[in-house]
Amino acid sequence: MGVYLVDVGAEDWRAGYEGGYGEIAAALDERLSGRGLPRFEVPAACQGLEFEEKLSPSMDGFVALCRAHLTPDEEEMLCGWSVLVPVPLDETIELPVGSAYTDTTVVAGAPQVLALAQRLATAIGLPPMLPVPATTLDLTNWFLDGQAEEIAAARPGPWAEDLDAAFYVALYLRAAQHSVRRGCPIVFS
Repeated sequence: MGVYLVDVGAEDWRAGYEGGYGEIAAALDERLSGRGLPRFEVPAACQGLEFEEKLSPSMDGFVALCRAHLTPDEEEMLCGWSVLVPVPLDETIELPVGSAYTDTTVVAGAPQVLALAQRLATAIGLPPMLPVPATTLDLTNWFLDGQAEEIAAARPGPWAEDLDAAFYVALYLRAAQHSVRRGCPIVFS
């Protein structure tokens, strides 16, 4: 059990059945149309669950890191969403549709989240050798099974001073990269 970040495949994005995101997709399309933007379509090649990571470490250090390096609006953009889409959005979109853990759904643009996560990664000197997710939970396991501690001992720096905070920087970075690269939404599950 726990909270996970997962990608949503094309089949589930517009689905009306339980576990589908059809209501969110329709509400987002309406709001995008109101902004003069086309509706968001998930590419058919995006099958879902190629990105899955578990949010398990404490977020306290990450929140402090955000507050030290981001404005309150930027922190909200990075951390306040419930659905991440690969559409450039200057501000989040709040939808009157429930999501996994809230009564409303907040949609953020992955390009903006990616830029903010990259700023944090630069600020803490996050090493580039973190595992590129090839299977689900790669990043979670890398941080939790001791490999991160081994690399931190060999390559100290600001990132190694709080591995929980570094985990969340890497998590948001990878989620946004995956969304942009694959064209699929990322949601909390």
